[in-house]
Amino acid sequence: MGFRDFIEALDKNGELRRITVPVSTEYEVAGIISALGEKPVYFENVRESSYPVVAGLVSSKMLISRSLGIEKNQLLPRLSNAIEHPVTPNIIASGACQEIVETTVDLTKLPIMHYTEKDGGKYIASAVSIIKDPQLGRNMCFHRLMLKDKNHFVARIVEDRGTDSALKKAGGELNIAICIGNSTAVLLSAATSLPKGVDELGMANALEKTNIVKCKTVDLEVPADCEFVLEGRIIKEKSSEGPFLDLTGIVDRVRQQPIVEIKCVTHRKNPIYQTILAGKNEHKFLMGMPKEPTIYNEINKVCQCKDVYITPGGCSWLHAVVQIRKQDPDDGKKAIASAFEGHKSLKHCVIVDEDINIYDPHDVEWAIATRFQADKNAVILSNQPGSSLDPSGDLTEGKKATTAKAGLDATAPLVTTGKGFKREEYKLVDLKKYGIEG
Repeated sequence: MGFRDFIEALDKNGELRRITVPVSTEYEVAGIISALGEKPVYFENVRESSYPVVAGLVSSKMLISRSLGIEKNQLLPRLSNAIEHPVTPNIIASGACQEIVETTVDLTKLPIMHYTEKDGGKYIASAVSIIKDPQLGRNMCFHRLMLKDKNHFVARIVEDRGTDSALKKAGGELNIAICIGNSTAVLLSAATSLPKGVDELGMANALEKTNIVKCKTVDLEVPADCEFVLEGRIIKEKSSEGPFLDLTGIVDRVRQQPIVEIKCVTHRKNPIYQTILAGKNEHKFLMGMPKEPTIYNEINKVCQCKDVYITPGGCSWLHAVVQIRKQDPDDGKKAIASAFEGHKSLKHCVIVDEDINIYDPHDVEWAIATRFQADKNAVILSNQPGSSLDPSGDLTEGKKATTAKAGLDATAPLVTTGKGFKREEYKLVDLKKYGIEG
């Protein structure tokens, strides 16, 4: 369902906490969201802005599934199908996101937040950015945005990724549309690394109907029902960006990054500003979960994959547990290689059998303890392309991050000797027969 529809559904069910007292964007809003454990919350009275703020809408797989109108166990196959079979969205004549058009830009009217005292400035952490690559076409992704003044941001643009590559092709300047207050389908699609030239808005439209509308001042299209659209251009000038929390919860360093000049703001009537907390659950689910279907799809090319979990203990980015149906002695090691292919930033992965609950770290550890031999079942890869989020990797300035990677095949051998590998279960009993409740 759409962004507003989901807010209304949560409100109707009594699951949306409404804060009516005045709150500040200076650390206070972020502190309240954190104290509530990122449960859905709606701030009606923000001191620095006339716009309300909502958070916590994608803070669990259950919420994400419900917003898409499916059960949690349907989420992985639904995402996998949308990645494999995107549907070109319809361009419509007008959208709710353009009910109000402002050509006199003042970004300070938005409830842009200071999250922690380490922040280099006020940040937008929840915005989806849309650009067009001169050769590959439309691309949608996330860029954190540090407020510079009334009509400029400094954008963190990761080197050699979609926007950076498009900028180089375009001579260093590029039109951009920044969308705030998006459906879960749009958020998940923006966070997914699709093959070059595949439109993320097509994935969003495959997840749920997502119409798009042309921008007012730039040659780009945006989701028709998002809350805010900031239309502008990435220019050649650069400025200091950071520090700011990254996905690991560690403060990222200061870099020279491109400036974005905003020339027009459009929004819905009575728009709602959406925020997320950097390094917390919403950030982790939006970043990590879209990698589960890409790993799933790659592994299914070599063996039967049953489930994938990008673990929160691995910062929802660096670690994965993969469940397979083992049919060949080499399936575990094949799955390891495919997992690293499906998620290039993955650092460690564990492959387990169908009887292991990948969402229970104790069960996964049991599989490692009883089914894994380091000299036979480990795959160690040195000097591999890594992630700039990994503080223990080689993050030398001016070169791509590198790291060592490890895969653990914790599946049981197909032919077993000795004690075997299957756990014995105790007889199930009905405690009520013995006068025991609960």
